[in-house]
Amino acid sequence: MHDMQNEDRTAVAARDHLLSPSEEMEKLGQSARPVLTHGEGIHVYTAAGQRLIDGPAGMWCTQIGYGSSEIAKAISDQALRLSYNSPWYTTNSPAAELAERIAAMTPGDLNRVFFTTGGSTAVDTALRFTEYYNNVLGRPAKKKIIARYDSYHGSTALTASCTGRTGNWPNFDIVGERVSFLSSPNPRLADGRSEGEFLDFLVGEFEERIAHLGADTIAAFLAEPVQASGGVIIPPKGYHARIKSVCKRHDILYISDEVVTAFGRCGEWFASEKVFGVVPDMITFAKGVTSGYVPLGGVAISEAVLARVSGANAQGGWFNNGYTYTGHPVACAAALANIAVIERDGLLPHTRVMIPHFAAGLMALGGLPLVADVRAAGMLGAVEIMTGPPHTEATALDKKVAARVDEIAWELGLIVRPIGNLCVISPPLTVGAAEIDRICGILREAILRTGKELADGLVG
Repeated sequence: MHDMQNEDRTAVAARDHLLSPSEEMEKLGQSARPVLTHGEGIHVYTAAGQRLIDGPAGMWCTQIGYGSSEIAKAISDQALRLSYNSPWYTTNSPAAELAERIAAMTPGDLNRVFFTTGGSTAVDTALRFTEYYNNVLGRPAKKKIIARYDSYHGSTALTASCTGRTGNWPNFDIVGERVSFLSSPNPRLADGRSEGEFLDFLVGEFEERIAHLGADTIAAFLAEPVQASGGVIIPPKGYHARIKSVCKRHDILYISDEVVTAFGRCGEWFASEKVFGVVPDMITFAKGVTSGYVPLGGVAISEAVLARVSGANAQGGWFNNGYTYTGHPVACAAALANIAVIERDGLLPHTRVMIPHFAAGLMALGGLPLVADVRAAGMLGAVEIMTGPPHTEATALDKKVAARVDEIAWELGLIVRPIGNLCVISPPLTVGAAEIDRICGILREAILRTGKELADGLVG
């Protein structure tokens, strides 16, 4: 009874005092989101005692699952040894060791690592570096950023302005003159073109944009390998390499936002080169670097890029960008422990084996009523719900029906990340074949039940 009373107090405190991300302000203070009490492996538990498969891996991040004693011990030991140091005039051994480990994982010569507090600040740092870089090089006009519709890059003022999910824009001030958006590389928008023709269109659009704006005004191209929060959008094969070649020709920095795809989500430490065939100038990361146990992010930068603004080329400049918690020793110790668990348990090869099983399980849902499309890349998947013939844009009814699929899945023991009319799944990397089958089975049942409710006039 005491525990239940405490849980009730938690729900009341959340309802009355928390302001949550993506808060529907008309309903502020009317209810609280479900309270989670603990997690074990791929499961989390609610205050009401329900056991749920964590389908979205928290927020694309709980790679090794919940309850790792190794990470908990690493956090505790480091907090007792050295809980903090100012990164402005000292460093610490976990940060130095982690930078060395990450430099060994990144492609090409991306050997210099700057640590931040998470994904938004990682991308923000990469973009601020492009400002510094071009100012030192005497190119103050070369500041524009090319991004894509359906992208997500963060919640700082600058990264939110680079986010092409237009539904995030209302009532916020977006720095429109600084950022230029290209078409989403979503194959469903190919408008009858073949994959090769669509790829040519996307690359041609980029080249036309450069010609229109002027290469001397464009600092960077910013892209996720897979547009995760945009709906698990997978570009045509060869897209990233083609775009990088255009960037190189025009001296535009290519930034790969791997906040979601790094640290095993696509079966590799980093997906850019090994999965998508591109060696970027910078890679941002966060989420899976600690499996979500504590916040940490960062950006890895090419040595060749740095050489243009350092040493004899520094022009007296200082890269004065940083955070109170840059290279935080406890967070870096957690990341090192997370990497050790991934290596010890062979999670990268395990994930590479599970990826085709995961994709096949989701693709088998493609023939169901209400399912307009199924997409999967690595251990990221999305089932797109539409009530009529596939449209370019989801309708209000599509979104309502998809929300009902999510509700039923929750009742059946699976958390699904709702994104508009999409049911998104990206489970912890420890998931096994039988558990993937369970996830897909619950989704199937939820879709079928929702279809029956829709036919009976209970949804709409």
